[in-house]
Amino acid sequence: MTEREKWETGLWYDANYAPEICAEREKAEELYTAFNQTRPSEKAKRAELLHKLLPGMGEDVVILPHFYTDYGYNCSIGEGTYINHGAYLMDCAKITIGTHCFIGPNCGMYTAIHPLLPEERNKGLENTKPITLEDNVWLGGDVTILPGVTIGAGTTIGAGSVVTKDIPAGVVAAGNPCRVLRLITEKDSIAFKK
Repeated sequence: MTEREKWETGLWYDANYAPEICAEREKAEELYTAFNQTRPSEKAKRAELLHKLLPGMGEDVVILPHFYTDYGYNCSIGEGTYINHGAYLMDCAKITIGTHCFIGPNCGMYTAIHPLLPEERNKGLENTKPITLEDNVWLGGDVTILPGVTIGAGTTIGAGSVVTKDIPAGVVAAGNPCRVLRLITEKDSIAFKK
């Protein structure tokens, strides 16, 4: 069984030394490096590079440099989503970002799991779990999302949070580890803040 076949079937695989997998990451790195070096006025060039890097990107998505991803093709980004500076989508497994999500600066989404024993980790082995952000999720700056997490629609995650487990829809959650603080209600409307 090849390392890619192991990866695709959910087994531990060699992510660091398998030539085919390394070549795919290098291809993504070439694209995001080119994107990260564009000028703000080079909108057409930015769009072209992002569409090559992220074939699963919807319409009206804004991604600000610097942006990083391992493969790009494992990311699905819904229309109207905004990703601020410094995002890293470690898409060793599928990362699904819904429509109209706001991703604050320096957010990291990490799908890779490494062995705890150093001798196994040093072999380059990893496993993966997907990450899902449903529609209208807002992540404050410096949020970290760990493997296997789903964040429900309309939820806000406070800045600096480390999300280690699923968070339901329609709540405010924050902390390390991230936990639900309260429901979002009509009283959160800016109409109530006069």
